[in-house]
Amino acid sequence: MSTVHLHRRTTATPEQYVAGRTDFGPARSKLFANSSDAYLKLHHRTGSHADVTEGSGGIWERLHYDWSDPARVVLTTIDSNVWGGASGHIYTFTRRPDGTTDVDVVVIREGKNLMGRLLGFVLGTIGGGVLEKAFENSVRAIEARNSNAGRPDPGISDLAA
Repeated sequence: MSTVHLHRRTTATPEQYVAGRTDFGPARSKLFANSSDAYLKLHHRTGSHADVTEGSGGIWERLHYDWSDPARVVLTTIDSNVWGGASGHIYTFTRRPDGTTDVDVVVIREGKNLMGRLLGFVLGTIGGGVLEKAFENSVRAIEARNSNAGRPDPGISDLAA
């Protein structure tokens, strides 16, 4: 089993990050590159819980999302072609006095077959940088999404002229 800890400070509020993390729309891959639209399936969603299948590159997992605690989002793997056991992700948000947010992520990967055990080993040794880069890209994408919120779409203003 591999456990990877990630940390970033962001200009996004916890609410904005949770909104991005729990946006299961067709453009999800713009926020999370490891969640290809081809794999995305929302099975069920209530106010603060969702059952979602997502993945990319031949690896998929069905996750139970729980964002009932405003300072935390827990993703629990309930099925996957490579991950099992205690696999999942925990996002924790801490508001800072300067208006920024610390986002801490714990990624737990327990392989359920040979491929999963090999991938887990790689992630736990030399592959943590891949997760770090993907996380950094998602933080930037969520910041950009929120900095563009409320701005008029240039294409729409061109039509009005």
